[in-house]
Amino acid sequence: MIVLHGLKACDSCRKALKTLAVGEIPARLRDLREEPPTQAELVGWLARLGPAMLNTRSTTWRGLTEAERATDPLALMLAHPALIKRPVVETPSGLYLSWTAEAQSAAGLGNSGAG
Repeated sequence: MIVLHGLKACDSCRKALKTLAVGEIPARLRDLREEPPTQAELVGWLARLGPAMLNTRSTTWRGLTEAERATDPLALMLAHPALIKRPVVETPSGLYLSWTAEAQSAAGLGNSGAG
């Protein structure tokens, strides 16, 4: 099963879920506001996906003060899960950031899931 870690209201997450459903690939959305990641999960995700995980284009980021923005990214994402770039795509073969062609291929969509 593919797990999309994101938000229910996120257009990219909804698009990914819809694409997976059309491809008849079992998937579920883990809403990070309802089921926030643990510190251990975030440490692992950051180790694999890097600092690009911090969504500095989000409304949440724009609402932070300069002092808050200077905080450690791990602490920020623990306090504000909406700052995690979405979706984090968990497949049997690995973890991917965003609904990229690489993530779609790993989810079993091949070239048909792009778009």
